[in-house]
Amino acid sequence: MSGWIMLALLAALTGVLLWAIGFPKRMWMVAATALTLGATGYAWQGSPGVPGYNAATAKKTGDLDPLMVEMRDAMYGRFNASWYAFKPAEALLRIGDARRAVIVMEGAVKQGPRDPAAWTGLGIALSEHDRGVSPAARFAFDRSIALTPKHGGGAYFLAMAYFRSGDLAECRKWLALALERTHADASYRPVIDAQLRQLDQIIARQTEQASQPPR
Repeated sequence: MSGWIMLALLAALTGVLLWAIGFPKRMWMVAATALTLGATGYAWQGSPGVPGYNAATAKKTGDLDPLMVEMRDAMYGRFNASWYAFKPAEALLRIGDARRAVIVMEGAVKQGPRDPAAWTGLGIALSEHDRGVSPAARFAFDRSIALTPKHGGGAYFLAMAYFRSGDLAECRKWLALALERTHADASYRPVIDAQLRQLDQIIARQTEQASQPPR
């Protein structure tokens, strides 16, 4: 049985177990986060003979992580000023049309040039379109971060963009900032904390493997 089938079975069993023990639904994102990061870690570590693996090269067209949508709603609200743009942009990303998703979010930024959620949405769309954190995507995320120095949204989604492109060092830098800027009582803080802990484990594992002499 392949590792991916085992991983799928593990995810299914985890869901059944969480339901059986009455685990609070609002905390399911924490478990989903651990599985998501674990799966990516498996993808990187499962083929050590392949040099320079980049997660972006393996990402399927139209693959929009549900956790990203949940975190966006949690951080910015389901009906924020940019909600009218987020929904069609997300729908376009799901069908693999990142170009039009960028156009939609550019319109939102023009309508609200000081709306951090709109800039974050534009950064997400651009990073999907450009298959990584391009200068344009980074500019959009930086604008969001600058507009809300006491909010972790922009830093968090910049971290996720770096994660999806395979840059763990930059991902950790911005994920740590997102956690630092997130209020202690925020409902989504445990998710960020769990992601940071899991990421540290992946980085430590990679560092350990890199330090071992070749066989």
